[in-house]
Amino acid sequence: MRLFCYISLVAVFCQSLMAQDAQLVTVHKAMELMGSRFDITVVASSEEIGSINIDEASAEIKRIEKLISSWDVESETSLINLNAGLKPVKVSDELFSLIERSIQISELSDGAFDISYASLDNIWKFDGSIKEMPSEIEVKNSIANVGYRNIVLNEVDQTVFLSKKGMKISFGAIGKGYAADKAKELLISKQVVGGIINAAGDLTTWGTKANGQKWLVGIANPLSEERIFSWLPIVESSVATSGNYEKHFILNGIKYSHIIDPRTGYPSTGVNSVSIFAKSAETCDALATAVYLLGKDKGLDLINQLGGIEVVLIDSLNQVHKSSGILLDQGE
Repeated sequence: MRLFCYISLVAVFCQSLMAQDAQLVTVHKAMELMGSRFDITVVASSEEIGSINIDEASAEIKRIEKLISSWDVESETSLINLNAGLKPVKVSDELFSLIERSIQISELSDGAFDISYASLDNIWKFDGSIKEMPSEIEVKNSIANVGYRNIVLNEVDQTVFLSKKGMKISFGAIGKGYAADKAKELLISKQVVGGIINAAGDLTTWGTKANGQKWLVGIANPLSEERIFSWLPIVESSVATSGNYEKHFILNGIKYSHIIDPRTGYPSTGVNSVSIFAKSAETCDALATAVYLLGKDKGLDLINQLGGIEVVLIDSLNQVHKSSGILLDQGE
């Protein structure tokens, strides 16, 4: 998604603005992790220490990937999917808790966020080939195995059971945010005083730039992807964006996003992008998808009821909407 990429570029630009004082340097490295680009920047006392810190963060992200990947046949997640409709699977505390939090967000968003979306049949094409809508029966059948209520958790035995055969779970809409949070947590435990972890557009920050200034994130101008609509400071905080800038199709004058609503099986309409600001990247990651699917009115209403979470939403008419706690510094 282009807005993801744009925020990524803004983060890198912000990194380049960081001044080096007599004691601190800024160390940055880009790498391929979890099938996506990760940019990790730290403020450290030397290049050598900064590089070591980044390597430690990378190792932590690889550990998370090993745990939650549905592509790794040996992961706990794959084992859960393999036993769908057959038997419960005992999992680690960490994965159990992540699934538990995922279900809580599903309940909060009335199922707009749902890790069982991985069970969707791929009936929608976003390569320009789609000429007509699939039939109602095809769409209904495509979501037959989707439904977070069919994820059964047993706290006593610490097991996860997908109650329907053919069900699958995936952490594509929450996993990168979670990995960014865990890497940040590790670096803070190593006394790294400041930095940014950018997980394919899911950003989390702590501390400040080497010169003491706040980290800034730019929201792309909806009328010009090359220009900044607004700069927003993020202090000890995170941001994630869901958008339809690249993957979509237009049929009968309606723009359909690649983000499929797990409740209906249809691509979402009416929203161009959603940027969520919150303490954790995990929360931002999940709620960006949820609000995008809930739409402007329900999405804004949800965020305005949650403490410490804000949203900037751009609708299909390129009108900008925001939650009550957002102050936009609009620029050129």
